[in-house]
Amino acid sequence: MSILTDFGHRLKAIRSERGLTQEKLAELSGLHRTYVGAVERGERNISLKNIHALALALNVPPADLLKDRE
Repeated sequence: MSILTDFGHRLKAIRSERGLTQEKLAELSGLHRTYVGAVERGERNISLKNIHALALALNVPPADLLKDRE
């Protein structure tokens, strides 16, 4: 699996744990819904700025989105 796919899986898992839709996460983070979906599918090379925005919206440290899957 690629680093982009791993990141996307972690993002989706945390979003799902929080009971958020992609649309709601996009709204909370100031990003577009289709962008969030593309990140979750590993199709986008996300920037640090957007990692930070998503982490704030999910109320997790940005490092939690970058951890290796267990």
